[in-house]
Amino acid sequence: MIKNIINTFKGLDKLTKKIMKNGLSFCFVIGLVALILLITYNFSFTAPILFTIGFILFKLSLIFGVEFIICGLVVDKIKAGVI
Repeated sequence: MIKNIINTFKGLDKLTKKIMKNGLSFCFVIGLVALILLITYNFSFTAPILFTIGFILFKLSLIFGVEFIICGLVVDKIKAGVI
């Protein structure tokens, strides 16, 4: 099963791989910003809004990351004519 997943990612179209890579990089940057906000909140309890913003940004980066992976796989399958 794991070999199937790895082969699926290896067999993606070049443009799809590029879009997924750029999208996941964007999600990683959002996740780093969220991490910085949460660490700032951890060391300074003066602004509780930092926790809320950091937590929302972290959830957003995870959701976008999963969406980029799933949408990339679906678009590749549509291009290949499987779906």
